[in-house]
Amino acid sequence: MNAPAPPAENLRAALAGLLDGLPPRQASQAVERLIASYRGATPTGAPILRDRADVAAYAAYRMPATFEAVRSALEAFADAAPEWVPGGHTDLGGGTGAAAWAVNAVWGGRRPVTVLDWAEPALALGREIAAANPELSDVRWQRSRIGAALTLDSTDLVTVSYVLNELTAADRTALVDAAAAAAQAVVIVEPGTPDGYARLIEARDRLITAGFRIAAPCPHSAACPIVPGTDWCHFSARVSRSSLHRQVKGGSLAYEDEKFAYVAAARFPVDPAPSRVVRRPQIRKGQVLLDLCESEPSLRRATVTKRHGDLYKAARDADWGDPWPPS
Repeated sequence: MNAPAPPAENLRAALAGLLDGLPPRQASQAVERLIASYRGATPTGAPILRDRADVAAYAAYRMPATFEAVRSALEAFADAAPEWVPGGHTDLGGGTGAAAWAVNAVWGGRRPVTVLDWAEPALALGREIAAANPELSDVRWQRSRIGAALTLDSTDLVTVSYVLNELTAADRTALVDAAAAAAQAVVIVEPGTPDGYARLIEARDRLITAGFRIAAPCPHSAACPIVPGTDWCHFSARVSRSSLHRQVKGGSLAYEDEKFAYVAAARFPVDPAPSRVVRRPQIRKGQVLLDLCESEPSLRRATVTKRHGDLYKAARDADWGDPWPPS
């Protein structure tokens, strides 16, 4: 008997052919509008995903990138809490369900999952796509206004991915507070832009005030050592490019890098990394330069040379976002 395909492969297969019958120009226009909305700093006041064409374009273009970014954040969280497995999961503003797929990729198996979104077409397509994964067959796809009026049932894990930019400041506050009140663990992912980072730091501060410990990416639960306005913390996940990616963006590369910012926090004890690589390592002759966020908290550039032996080999293999030193 053949083993089931991994969630990432299952998702790619489920998305294949999603745009059949949709004119390429219409798909491209929908994608370009969605890109502007998702990168924007102004709340829309209405669902970004308006109809089937929007949802199909979103799922084909953005869902793989969202999946990889959320999976990267969840894997970092799992490293900090290796004995913990969520018994239930609620995804706020989950659209077509990329975070549900990502949770399933990190912690396989069935669990109660609820995806809340205010766009019914997104929920309908999410249900259709999830049919390709037997472990997601029991997901509840529930229409809900994501904002100040939100109420949540208790659950182990709440995810919020690429949602805060759609909300007013008051709704962002209400959403983070609702997530903190309902969950044992909260993972929030935003675009890897200065605006995305600023929204994330607001959410991080609220989670800490609510009694959460930061599991990742930060090696501490103190204030971020980045001086506001001078830089921003973000990471990168590699995403296989679909034909729609190449059609919209041009070029021939088989992949692109999704830049994202995230925070993963828990009410229970976690073991964050001693420090984390917060920029792409610079490999030079006989040395590797690592920009680290450390537990003091502080930012520091470390130089690892051949004299460091095995640590030098590890530094050459280190990637942006990795814990340091390797366990």
